[in-house]
Amino acid sequence: MGSSSELPSPYSDISSFTMEIAMKYLVIMLLVTQFALFARTASAQAVPFSASAYNWDNSPNNFNNSPYNFNNSPYNFNNSANNFNATNGVYDNKGNRLAYEVQAPTGVTNYFDNSGNRIGYTPSRRQ
Repeated sequence: MGSSSELPSPYSDISSFTMEIAMKYLVIMLLVTQFALFARTASAQAVPFSASAYNWDNSPNNFNNSPYNFNNSPYNFNNSANNFNATNGVYDNKGNRLAYEVQAPTGVTNYFDNSGNRIGYTPSRRQ
């Protein structure tokens, strides 16, 4: 009768068929994963330009927001931690002064630590 390798078998091509199915499964899983990652990052909230640090009104490079401007300087007595009558101090829950705030002519409120380093800002509410 001959050897069994001469007989046609319905399972002779099973390994290439299994490999083809596995590759299709991997490609589909890769596409689903990529879509899920894209959907997650696409839902990130965008910052409007009026609130962005790239807006000149909010930029630390704008002299109105600079600690080198005397109105923002810790050497200005109105901003000094030694001025107990200052109304622009930022305090923690224990009453320790952490920083001070100064509003620029553009409406931006700048926050400086007691050493005069700009640590944050609140964009202008003006439109």
